[in-house]
Amino acid sequence: MHQGHTKPTAAIACALFAVTSAIAKPVTYEAFGAKGDGRSDDRAAIIAAHKAANEKGLPVRAKDGATYYVKSDEGTAVVKTDVDFGTAKFVIDDTEVKKLHSPLFSVAPGKDEVRVEGVKSLKRGQQTLGAALPGRCFVHLWYDGVKRYIRYGPNQNSGTAQQEVLVADADGTIDGGTPLLWDYGKITGIFARPIDERTLVIRGGTFVTVANQAESRYLYHHRGFSVSRSNVRIEGVRHEVTGELDHGAPYGGFISISRCAFVTVTNCTFTAHKTYSTIGSAGTKVSMGSYDISVNHAAYVSFLDSRQLTDIRDYRYWGLFGSNFCKNLLFDGCEFSRFDAHMGVANATIRNSKLGYMGINLIGFGSFLVENTTVFANSFFNLRSDYGSTWQGDVTAKNCRLVLPWVCKSVQVFSGSNKGTHDFGYECSMPAKVVVDGFEIDDSDCKTRDYAGPFLFGDFNKDMKDGSYVEKFPYQPTKEAVLRNVKVTSGRQLSLSPNPYMFRNTKVTGI
Repeated sequence: MHQGHTKPTAAIACALFAVTSAIAKPVTYEAFGAKGDGRSDDRAAIIAAHKAANEKGLPVRAKDGATYYVKSDEGTAVVKTDVDFGTAKFVIDDTEVKKLHSPLFSVAPGKDEVRVEGVKSLKRGQQTLGAALPGRCFVHLWYDGVKRYIRYGPNQNSGTAQQEVLVADADGTIDGGTPLLWDYGKITGIFARPIDERTLVIRGGTFVTVANQAESRYLYHHRGFSVSRSNVRIEGVRHEVTGELDHGAPYGGFISISRCAFVTVTNCTFTAHKTYSTIGSAGTKVSMGSYDISVNHAAYVSFLDSRQLTDIRDYRYWGLFGSNFCKNLLFDGCEFSRFDAHMGVANATIRNSKLGYMGINLIGFGSFLVENTTVFANSFFNLRSDYGSTWQGDVTAKNCRLVLPWVCKSVQVFSGSNKGTHDFGYECSMPAKVVVDGFEIDDSDCKTRDYAGPFLFGDFNKDMKDGSYVEKFPYQPTKEAVLRNVKVTSGRQLSLSPNPYMFRNTKVTGI
């Protein structure tokens, strides 16, 4: 597990930022024609300022108190030097935007990625790529001949190519925190992007998105920050959303982090978007929402001491954070409406945090640790049923609380569903071992008459009541569950599951 992972350390990075800013006269937006009056479109000036800063290796400094207005959608400011937005405000007006993928800022790597040649196959757990790299690199590899994450349900699909991300040294040695998860008998492609040695720092600024008014369809807007550089620190950024209607297209992350490693987001404030509805791929109505934070194909990404403006328990707003194909994610000191690993995370940690009504949603591998954290939902962990409710590894909750809503007919520490009838592209299993230590279930507000009390595991297959049920794609329940110091506020007993037959072979201590 990582404990911050940016090199140099945060303290050194801040010191370097201060020294660099003091020595080098920063580039300003005003020098390139920005008005900062909240009315004139300053996009072109912002782009030009960063272009000049990159050419000269100079930092960029926004004018304190200025309001930079952006309505156009042509061009992106490429960020390759430190930026201090100070107390400036940026208004991004999406009411008439046409070009959906038009981020205002792209935090770009210093070197281009290269194709890695000569690697014909790889084995799960293999410790080296067997090829030299141009320094320490972020690596993305895939094979088109095998499909994984074949989604089930209203948003069903045919899956995606087997793939993953790694961090590897110049000699090809794979970082132990980003292990190979799959066997690759063949490989379609491997690309390596050198990890920038210097920490690039972005700090300050208030960003206001005037929400789009498009039709509620899966047409994701990308209008904020795109981060593809490794070794980046984003601190003190505030994002607000205004002008949302009863419809709108979703956003794919005001901050979107992808194809990089060692990114830290600290002391930042975000805003959850309204939940809308649309028609899913199965032809039925589904809830559709936006992400203010999106992390895809990334490793060692940390969110520290950050929060959201909207109430994390307000059902009108979608979950703030979503991820795909990541390794080693960290929440520490955060207050978000949810943690969500869609198409897998390998190793993750949540500490000293509060998560809202959408809770902890996960699919993946390795070790998942949640410590000193409160979740306001009907379940503490939700193993996503649309991806097979699978976790290949162990899950631990230590010194945590589950605070339940007023309506709580079904309450469980682990929820999910897998009837063994769908091929997800991999064998599915619950965590091999779960440890629940120093855990409080606050069900004091459960007023419904049919409330039966909390369960460790929900009913993952309502049809499996005896040995007559046959799974086409067998689902492996948890092998061992260890409970210590579990308290239920109402005084009710924590039971194993409403479907004890399914967990008949689970070794349980503490109930």
